[in-house]
Amino acid sequence: MHRFLPLLLLLFVGSGCAALIYEVVWFQLLQLVIGSSAVSLGVLLGVYMGGMCLGSLLLPRLVPSAVHPLRLYALIEAGIGLCGVLVLYGVPHLDGVYAAMYPVIAVNGFAAILLRGAICALCLLLPTLLMGASLPAMARWVESSREGVAWLGFFYGGNIVGAVFGSVLAGFYLLRLYDMPFATWVAVAINACVAIVGLALASVAAYAPLQQQGSLDEAMLEESSAAAAPEPAVAGDLRPQPLASRPVYLAIALSGLCALGAEVVWTRLLSLMLGATVYTFSLILAVFLVGLGLGSSVGAVLAKRWKHPSAALGVCQFLLAGTAAWAAFAIAKLVPSADFDPTIPVNPMDVFQMDLFRCAWAILPSACLWGASFPLALSALAQGRREQDAGALVGKTYAANTAGAITGALLFSMILIPATGTQQAERWLVILSAVAAILALWRKVDAATITKAAAIALVAAGLAWTVQPVPWLALGYGRRMNQYVSYNSQPLYIGEGMNSSIVVSQYPNGTRYFHVSGKVEATTETFDMRLQRMLGHLSALFTKQPESVLIVGFGAGVTAGTFVQHPTVKKITISEIEPLIPPASTKYFREQNYDVLHDPRTEIHYDDARHFILTTNEKFDVITSDPIHPWVKGTSTLYSKEYFELCKQHLKPGGVVTQWVPLYESDFATIQSELATFFSVFPHGTVWNSDVRNQGYDVVLIGQADPAPIDVDEWKDRLNRPDHQRVLASLAEVGLGSAYELISTYAGRDDDLRPWLKDAQINQDRNMRLQYLAGWGLNFNHPDWIYQNILEYRKFPNGMFTGSERAVEPVRRMFGIQLPATK
Repeated sequence: MHRFLPLLLLLFVGSGCAALIYEVVWFQLLQLVIGSSAVSLGVLLGVYMGGMCLGSLLLPRLVPSAVHPLRLYALIEAGIGLCGVLVLYGVPHLDGVYAAMYPVIAVNGFAAILLRGAICALCLLLPTLLMGASLPAMARWVESSREGVAWLGFFYGGNIVGAVFGSVLAGFYLLRLYDMPFATWVAVAINACVAIVGLALASVAAYAPLQQQGSLDEAMLEESSAAAAPEPAVAGDLRPQPLASRPVYLAIALSGLCALGAEVVWTRLLSLMLGATVYTFSLILAVFLVGLGLGSSVGAVLAKRWKHPSAALGVCQFLLAGTAAWAAFAIAKLVPSADFDPTIPVNPMDVFQMDLFRCAWAILPSACLWGASFPLALSALAQGRREQDAGALVGKTYAANTAGAITGALLFSMILIPATGTQQAERWLVILSAVAAILALWRKVDAATITKAAAIALVAAGLAWTVQPVPWLALGYGRRMNQYVSYNSQPLYIGEGMNSSIVVSQYPNGTRYFHVSGKVEATTETFDMRLQRMLGHLSALFTKQPESVLIVGFGAGVTAGTFVQHPTVKKITISEIEPLIPPASTKYFREQNYDVLHDPRTEIHYDDARHFILTTNEKFDVITSDPIHPWVKGTSTLYSKEYFELCKQHLKPGGVVTQWVPLYESDFATIQSELATFFSVFPHGTVWNSDVRNQGYDVVLIGQADPAPIDVDEWKDRLNRPDHQRVLASLAEVGLGSAYELISTYAGRDDDLRPWLKDAQINQDRNMRLQYLAGWGLNFNHPDWIYQNILEYRKFPNGMFTGSERAVEPVRRMFGIQLPATK
């Protein structure tokens, strides 16, 4: 048996690599169907990890030990590969079914959650059951001796090492350069190789179930004797004694709870400071998994050599209380103080290396200790017992750890952080780690045990007290916080919700800024107010008589508020993912947004915008979208071709879609992809510039369901009507006090820009190309240069502006077109 173990370790590396590729692809696929809100992600994660938990428990009960473990493992890997293909090609067909079912079933919030859970279970339950069963299956091969448990620790570590490689491979190569089908087939090929090698080994490696073996190794005999007739412990007796298993199971469950809870908290905070790109998430996950892999390898060695593994498990958890406090200190004090100016264009790989070091400095110690906990718990549970089926031992331990992880992920993301904030959540990590230490070290109720527990509790309380909050500048400005230290702005409001962290700040001159998850999303600066009002007023003017509008993202409420001024608007629907935002914006931007939240025509849906549009039966005259920046992981679903087609399907005849595109913190490839994707759905779409100085900063894209020219006379007459005086006043506040001033912001159209966009990559659901392009070009910050490139292609749009000669002539002059002299 022993000569095959190193090869089996390599197989587990491959299995872990494929599993992480699948996880990345499946999460992206299913978010397109059920949305990407905290509730949706919680349901998705719960089903994914719950399936693995069930798989680890069910395999030892359903599959007899007489089946060759290597053959069983190979069949499991082949099954995972088959499921990967089925999920890839099956999920896209769920859109229509889900969209038809949702309005009928989603009578209340709980019913909607159940429906999302059912969709996830339909897609993921079988493959995750198989993933969870792989380690218990192989456990039967190595048995539950001390050396066997050590090898199981190495297998667990090898699986995590493979997962590290898979997360980096998927995030930095497969999905950046190819797409989800290509990444899936790479994972399927890995599964196939693992299955083939496993079957080949099963044909040459003899196996006899434990019940059929004539003798056990010496360690197993000693452990069996101890289990059959345990002797009372005497002074100086260091032989392993049977332990109560429940405290160990509880300890490893708490360890899993803290591990996933910490991943939620630390990922949230680190992504604020490093930039929430897909690459940052891959780096954080990779560091966390590296720690788990290193720790499990060390834990496997300790499990083999340490005579009291339960004591080692307890020490591990106690040290975790300290490393959790260290991580909180590093994230609050050390990571934000890094000397880095993100406005200077640098090689993205240099930035990633720096970010990798900053992540490792903060979270690697804790991850190593959590990795060591699993093999130590296995060894503690196997100590002094004869385990007929090692798969059952591994399955129960793995299930306890995974159940704790599910609880931790949901508890911290959906309850603790929204209710108490990240500072208190980090304190809970310290306290719960100390509780796990007490459980692992528990022997019996005596003075020594109580003294140890009291000492651990006292130290943990002291460590929890030292945890400090993350600076508000980090919550507000994220990766750019060091640029704003000297600006003397002050926070007016700080809130941490399930989906986002919110800050409202004010400068000494009275200018207010609205921040979401480390990014400035709106301000009362003239150039920002101009953009926000253009998104609303331009949309309304392009529509003859707008009655129903949909606004994607509440923000400061200014864009939504513009429709309050339009007399024909009867319903204002807003889709906002974070419930904290509307009331905070209303309190601090009420004057600018015309108190749209309390307007009787306003209706807010707290949901992911794509999910809302997918599942609603309503159609709108206007859909205006002002989402978070495209470099933020997951946001590219609101910039994809399929999303724009979905919006187009929900337009009334003559309806219009407007899309915000930031030119800053973006490179040419990113902007070209955004424009080309939009124009692929809205031919003859147009570009409008919001900057007061006619320089580049933000642009607005406008697409129509039924392209029609702009009647200049109609625009002028409408703005001059008595019932539109509030509209005109709203525009005049931002320097757009006439129809001609609005028209002057025209920057180009699809027909003119086609040569510039000929090599642009289309952002589609199957590749999510934009988030990789945008994340790669995040440090490129030359918006005016990009805008001047766009202007080079601008021509006078013949046929676009119609009306009387008197009305159109100023437009021609505006764009440098002179009328021929008349005789």
